[in-house]
Amino acid sequence: MKKATLLLLLIVLGCKKQDFDAQWTLEQAPAAFTARFETTQGTFDIAVTRDWSPKAADRLYQLVKHGYYDDAIFYRVVDGFVAQFGNTDTITMNQWRAVKVPDEPVKFGNKKGMVSFARSGPVTRDLELFVNLKDNPVLDTLDFEGVRGFPAVGRVTQGMDVVEKLYSGYGETPMSDENLYANRNGFLAKYPELDLIKKAYLVE
Repeated sequence: MKKATLLLLLIVLGCKKQDFDAQWTLEQAPAAFTARFETTQGTFDIAVTRDWSPKAADRLYQLVKHGYYDDAIFYRVVDGFVAQFGNTDTITMNQWRAVKVPDEPVKFGNKKGMVSFARSGPVTRDLELFVNLKDNPVLDTLDFEGVRGFPAVGRVTQGMDVVEKLYSGYGETPMSDENLYANRNGFLAKYPELDLIKKAYLVE
């Protein structure tokens, strides 16, 4: 009985998805690729053109390829502005964040449907993405701690209607809740209407 239990445990551990490998951060995205996001409201696609923001495209490719956005939360949905989402596992987040993504200039701006990485200062574009729910030209030139603008890395090509259905009733509030990263279950219990990403993957 003990042997059978141990064997089952080893099988389960062997099947567990790996959360991070530093080698993943060396992968370069193709010139263009599409990422599909299956959410609690439906499915949408983001088409990425590497030339728009090469380092950001590489990171997005790596994150999607290795399942980073599976079970991610749309924790900031502001009607008429942006829908922002990300993973809430701080261990995995910190592993990815240890490998920085250099800042890049804005080549394509934040029109409706365009997708950009969020940031909080220099060299902080890394994990969280937002979809523009309207044209937001102010985000093309906004200067924060010496970094100008949010470079678009891709655009929603299918399912923008799905993005527009994401629950926005909580506005900015969930984003500043300490339980977002400290207590996922408690956070979701407090904001039960928030939408989630069931799975994100590259489309062949």
